[in-house]
Amino acid sequence: MMVVDDSAFMRRAIATMLEHESDIKVVATARSGEEAITKALQVKPDVITMDVEMPGMGGLEAVRQLAAEQGIPIIMCSSLTRDGTETTFRALELGAVDFIAKPDTAYANITDVARDLIEKVRAVSHRGAQPAHPIVHDPQPIEELRRIAAPPRAARSRPPLQYDCVAVGSSTGGPVALSRILPMLPRSFPLPLLIVQHMPMGFTRPLADRLNATSKIPVHEAVNGMILEPGTALVVPSGKQVELRRRRAAQTEVRLVEDGGSSLHVPSVDAMAEQVAQVYGRGAIGVILTGMGQDGVRGLRKLKARGGYVVGQDEATCVVYGMPRAAAKEGLVDREAPLDLIASILVELAGVAKS
Repeated sequence: MMVVDDSAFMRRAIATMLEHESDIKVVATARSGEEAITKALQVKPDVITMDVEMPGMGGLEAVRQLAAEQGIPIIMCSSLTRDGTETTFRALELGAVDFIAKPDTAYANITDVARDLIEKVRAVSHRGAQPAHPIVHDPQPIEELRRIAAPPRAARSRPPLQYDCVAVGSSTGGPVALSRILPMLPRSFPLPLLIVQHMPMGFTRPLADRLNATSKIPVHEAVNGMILEPGTALVVPSGKQVELRRRRAAQTEVRLVEDGGSSLHVPSVDAMAEQVAQVYGRGAIGVILTGMGQDGVRGLRKLKARGGYVVGQDEATCVVYGMPRAAAKEGLVDREAPLDLIASILVELAGVAKS
């Protein structure tokens, strides 16, 4: 793999944490986007870590060229500044597969992110992950997607039901996946959506803001005490687990709580899906999107046991077919579909009038 950063300290630090692992070898480093493109042609790395902000050719243009021309999975190293997070999400739209929060000069902070980086490098290299297809901000109308969609072979028939809530879980590749689903939902979409996206602290609010800016339905980072409203999506903030409480008039309140050290991921798709299953039962829809690992299996098992319905992203359109594969392997997925058809399926399940 190759490490790209304009800071010599950061190049050494990231290379050192990676080369502690026997199955990872850093074959090159680069200090600019131009140098990264040149060296990538020479050494052909399996994975690249890329600094978001560099002088000269920055990370965005380097991602654009490396993803489009060389097809190398790129993991961005992003600062927590407003500009850093904005550039990171743009890099994901241009083809980067994932990102980590950039460690600072404190060695303790570097060790905090090491395991996350190592897991991501292994996931995208073992999978042979393809760069995400660049986002086109003029998606096909939902009616057109319905027209061209062939009936999926994996779909299981079931009588029409009244659904009440959608639980969405995603990880590696998730920000782009969400950007291909939520903007396709019509203003008339009648169900609340609760979303868990694995990402570092400080990134869930910018994610929600970006999705809100491109979607017809409101998208917000969840705040303690919020009510799940029809046609509104809430992103669970990093560092918190979500609990749901029924209130009078059939309202469901969102409570954000500490994890207590029991979960690998905070927030966890498992914890969120279990809460949705408990409150909504057979009125729950689960959606499991691209991501590494098995988060979601336990929660979707409960959702299925209570009569809910599960949609899974297919392997061909996943950056990493980990979470959907784990759910499908357990027999929890009722309908598997390409990413660009998932919004159409949700519209169908929600009973929105067809054109």
